[in-house]
Amino acid sequence: MIAQLPLALRWPRRQRFEHFHVGANAAALAAVVRLARDAGAPWLYLCGPAGSGKSHLLMAACQAAGDAGRHVQYLPLATVPDRAAALRGVAGSDLLALDDLAALAGEREAEHALFDLYNRAKAEGSALLLAAGEAPAQLGIALPDLRSRLGACTRLVLKPLDDAQRRDVLRAQAALRGIELDDHVLDWLFARHTRDLGALLDLLDKLDQASLAAQRRVTIPFLRALLRDANG
Repeated sequence: MIAQLPLALRWPRRQRFEHFHVGANAAALAAVVRLARDAGAPWLYLCGPAGSGKSHLLMAACQAAGDAGRHVQYLPLATVPDRAAALRGVAGSDLLALDDLAALAGEREAEHALFDLYNRAKAEGSALLLAAGEAPAQLGIALPDLRSRLGACTRLVLKPLDDAQRRDVLRAQAALRGIELDDHVLDWLFARHTRDLGALLDLLDKLDQASLAAQRRVTIPFLRALLRDANG
């Protein structure tokens, strides 16, 4: 059984709509915001590559709906050991967000549990927000009726920010902290560090603390030392 997440303690602080960097995903953002606010909005199926913001939007929708007094649940299927039991234990949600749907593909009991949950949510008037890397037909779902149900959701394809957009975000967020990131530093960073925006912003937090403690501006040698220490 999956319990409602304690909002104040468990939701990542950056996973809110106001922290979502839109890029080419304005239509998807608008649709998810509407679903978080309106129980009658169309159910959504978000798909796209890693780093495109799927989990961010699912958790942001849960936070917004929870702030509005709705009962919300978020289930990251890739990290749940008994997916069938977790899906059968979900109940009473105004908004249910299911992440990483591909994790249950080929698991007969889990597929049937999701099929039953889908039908139960329809009957109870719950809202459903789904996410996976691929479209329903490419997930490897064996149960035809489940593939059909998933295909009936409004599908929105998310696109990750390109390198130029990531640089702009990182430079702007650094400026808010009083940190200047010049092109040489960004070139070095992007050549040696993951380009996932969330990981980059986490690194920026560490840079902020380290540069304040050392009273130094951010240079390549400073960044190299920070990453070396972080990696042990």
